[in-house]
Amino acid sequence: MAPRAEVTGPVNVGNPAEFSMLEPVKMVIDLTGSHSRIVHRPRPEDDPEQRRPDISRAQELLDWKPRTMLKEGLASTIAYFDKLLSDQKLETRIPVCARSDASIAVAPPSIKSL
Repeated sequence: MAPRAEVTGPVNVGNPAEFSMLEPVKMVIDLTGSHSRIVHRPRPEDDPEQRRPDISRAQELLDWKPRTMLKEGLASTIAYFDKLLSDQKLETRIPVCARSDASIAVAPPSIKSL
């Protein structure tokens, strides 16, 4: 591993496995039990064709490589935020109607209910 002072410039970290953006979207829907629908939009002109980071500098300079597979990482992230939302003690207030100060308290949602 290179000494910290010798590492300059960008160092890509990520997973060099290439996949479409649709794959993780479908995984998130599946892992959360969401009923979200996928809406396809035209790609921006400057959208990269390839989403595969070159992590060779990270491997060489930092002795780093990814250890978590995509689905495992998504599952861990979803579990973290689900717990964070369910542990919140603050209640959310929703107005009963637009012209009233009356409100009702509701429990914070879980990730799976979004």
